[in-house]
Amino acid sequence: MAIPLEDNVGDIIGKAQRGLRIAESELAKRAGLTSEQMRELRAGRSEETALRAVAPVLNLDADALVDLAMDKWKPDKLENFDGLAQFTSDYSGMMVNAYLLWDPESKHAAAFDTGADCAEMLRRATRENLSIKLILLTHAHSDHVADLPRLREKTGAHAYAPARESVPGAELIEEDKQFRVGKIHIEARLTWGHSPGGMTFVATGLARPVAIVGDSLFAGSMGGGNVSYPDAVQNNLGKILTLLDETIICPGHGPITSVGEEKKHNPFFANKV
Repeated sequence: MAIPLEDNVGDIIGKAQRGLRIAESELAKRAGLTSEQMRELRAGRSEETALRAVAPVLNLDADALVDLAMDKWKPDKLENFDGLAQFTSDYSGMMVNAYLLWDPESKHAAAFDTGADCAEMLRRATRENLSIKLILLTHAHSDHVADLPRLREKTGAHAYAPARESVPGAELIEEDKQFRVGKIHIEARLTWGHSPGGMTFVATGLARPVAIVGDSLFAGSMGGGNVSYPDAVQNNLGKILTLLDETIICPGHGPITSVGEEKKHNPFFANKV
């Protein structure tokens, strides 16, 4: 079953509005919208005219926003890609992703986040005869690290977390930390803004590069800039969307996507890279 997009148009508008600290009345005034139109926007139900009016005020791409509202775009499904698996679990009613990345030759693997339940990840590792050597955490939010104790116990793997976000049982790492799993090279990039020290892990050595981005970026959206919206936007632009277009993006919520798709279809970033 396909994983739905994490955010609807109302979510996207809300994140941009909060990030830019634009009051509802000010947004309506600058976009020339009525209170009724604003309510429709908030509910994710809006006419194209209203979407195109609000987009420039929020520094969003109007065409990408309209396409999402009209359900005209979803990222291409990744199929038959050897060395990568996505696992989705329920954390208090919220679906959260974790990932396994492995070298098909050596069968050495790295786990990225744990989600609410790592059982399916462990079953897949057993099925593929994988040896999980590393556990890399994108950030410390509880939905992403909830099952770390079990994953560490079952695998014996060493865990690593961003230096700005300590996690019990994990060694702290800085930006530019390098790892190797078989023939796969992994580099840590600091993409904070949603959280104080969010990390993106960029892996090369498989058929396509892979970026495990946590909540920095979603298909068609981004994580809320809870700590710093401007830095969240800039880090996504400078450290994720400058990767090769073919790079697979593995987000903390929602479906897998790619750099090329997000550069064209993400309202926060389309036509900015």
